[in-house]
Amino acid sequence: MKIPAPLLALAPVCLIAAVPALAQTATDPTAVAAGPAVQAQLRAMLAEMKPEQGFAWKPLVRDGINIAAIEIWKKPGKPAVHPDQAEYAIVLEGAGTLISGGTMPDREVRNATLVEGSRIDGGTTRALAPGDVILVPAGVPHWFGINGERLVLLGIKLPKGS
Repeated sequence: MKIPAPLLALAPVCLIAAVPALAQTATDPTAVAAGPAVQAQLRAMLAEMKPEQGFAWKPLVRDGINIAAIEIWKKPGKPAVHPDQAEYAIVLEGAGTLISGGTMPDREVRNATLVEGSRIDGGTTRALAPGDVILVPAGVPHWFGINGERLVLLGIKLPKGS
């Protein structure tokens, strides 16, 4: 999947709300209709999560270095930067907040693909709901907050220059 460089450079985050192709389910108004394989994986992950566990991640599809994975957030993580990876995600369930852009003054390198901090200064705050599509360019600080029980994303990290 190649995202044109001009699109990545438009803004710290592109957020497209309420994608029409992702209809909400009739039984859960905070969920996006996903295929049976995705729903089965999500339900299995939720059943396996421990009560105190705040985050779960599991790959659905691998294509070389590209991975599409389900991310379940029950507690906010730390603000993060992926220096050489853009992050593309679709909100499948729940609600949350995205803070992106600005600066992360207290950076701590965890590995080559992840830098974390305790806060983001001067970022932009956006509400997240099922069907929203998120694109965070490589090198941009971002943080996900959770409103309610959980925020479920289908996420893909894209190497810089892909």
